[in-house]
Amino acid sequence: MKNKKAEKKRKKIPATKQHLMINEVKEDTVVMKDGTLRGVLMVSSINFSLKNEDEQNAIISSYVSFLNSLEYPLQIVIQSRSLNISPYLAKLTKREAEQTNELLRVQIADYRSFVAQLVEMSNITSKTFYVVVPYDPLSNRSKTFWARFGEVLNPATTVKLKDKRFKTRKRDLDMRLRLVESGLMGIGLEVVRLDTQSLIEMYYSTFNPDIALSEPMPELNKLQTEK
Repeated sequence: MKNKKAEKKRKKIPATKQHLMINEVKEDTVVMKDGTLRGVLMVSSINFSLKNEDEQNAIISSYVSFLNSLEYPLQIVIQSRSLNISPYLAKLTKREAEQTNELLRVQIADYRSFVAQLVEMSNITSKTFYVVVPYDPLSNRSKTFWARFGEVLNPATTVKLKDKRFKTRKRDLDMRLRLVESGLMGIGLEVVRLDTQSLIEMYYSTFNPDIALSEPMPELNKLQTEK
């Protein structure tokens, strides 16, 4: 009886995935529960203060032109994380153990200790910049209102996103991503689109910042997912 009651109680507790707006990640694309799509670009930064006045004005002008060219919203996300130097320290430890010269071994040990203490005391963080590009069928101006409205009218078909519908929406999203990527590169930024593995790793580390440091994500082909 107790086991049955405990099992019933567990079933009443909503799973974590029910609180997430993400339905699935596939083909370098995030599929939301409402049937809309997201593509994510990882973008470099510019040290604006080191540019001369003419260069700063050129960057501002390019950025304004880029914003004026957009017909849809974008989300700019900045993630700040404590610098994880564990792999680097592990590499130094291995080098130290392999070193046959006693003096060099001591120097490597001292350097490893110095780096570890410096990072711990200074609380050094790394920043990553993302631009999230959405696709909502209601925002596609190339279609009539009723055609766009019909795509989101039926929640059952929208959430499941049949393969043909997904391909159509992904094609429109890919076009937006190429335009955004071109605009950002025109400002002088380096841009890379996150693939499926990178998207999963990003969301995993976002929702599990502490666990992600000690338990990195396995490769995509080793993940066990629900159908």
